[in-house]
Amino acid sequence: MTQKTTSGKSTASAREDRLKAALKANMAKRKAQARARSSTSLDENKDNKNTSEGS
Repeated sequence: MTQKTTSGKSTASAREDRLKAALKANMAKRKAQARARSSTSLDENKDNKNTSEGS
């Protein structure tokens, strides 16, 4: 029933690892959102050009 205590260094290291993983996931999510937004706006621009050319 004894519990092992972690030293300050390993706790700080574990925290840094969690923060790095969270940052990496957040950046990947933001890049995916930016790609989706840019592809959507490109598609809208193409649609607008096609409709104005047909008139």
